Amino acid sequence: MRTIIVDDERLAREELKSLLSKYGEIEIVGEYKNAPEARVAIETQKPDLVFMDIQMPGESGLELLRSIANPPRTIFVTAFDEYATKAFEVNAYDYLMKPIDPDRLDEVYGRLTEENKTPSSVENSSTLKAGDPILVRDGDKVWFIKIDQVRYFESEGNYVKVHFDKFKPLILRSLNSLEERLDDKLFFRVNRKFIVNLNHVVNIENWFNGGLQVELSCGTKIEISRRQTIKFKDQFSI
Repeated sequence: MRTIIVDDERLAREELKSLLSKYGEIEIVGEYKNAPEARVAIETQKPDLVFMDIQMPGESGLELLRSIANPPRTIFVTAFDEYATKAFEVNAYDYLMKPIDPDRLDEVYGRLTEENKTPSSVENSSTLKAGDPILVRDGDKVWFIKIDQVRYFESEGNYVKVHFDKFKPLILRSLNSLEERLDDKLFFRVNRKFIVNLNHVVNIENWFNGGLQVELSCGTKIEISRRQTIKFKDQFSI
């Protein structure tokens, strides 16, 4: 996992590098002291993982993550526990308190490596197209359905909620990794939290600040972000 560290304190970066050095699958490819530097690195280096402080001079880690359309898995590392809720609101992968508890870091690393073994890398890495069957597991419940039945996917922290029929099970994976497997002619990432099935879109209307809003066959309405509205129009306008 290609990883960058973002923290305005050099000693904090050094400590984190030392803690991460024992994990064979983590490769540190850069370290940065502020959000602008990190943004350039994320856009150019395309890391798989980011460890980032929240409170930094100028732009905060929360603001940086919120500004990126499809961010990598981001783990916030901070001394302030009052930011936990806000971190998960911007779909942070996890949240670690300083000083970092090695056992807690082991737990996060274990989850990362386990996630890397789930469907896309172990079962079948091919693109899921219309008519393809999928196996959805949530605890002791299992569904075997067609991908077309899924109306939309919704990010829920470290999980994705799969909406189909009257069900909405949770699966352990990131929305970003799921997006990589979906056929972009069938599914569209409307914002950082939702991917919708285009065949279930029944209405589109103009929304605030130049965006759009889609209505799905189930009646759910979801806003398309301004950035994704541009992409949507480019992809589907004639």
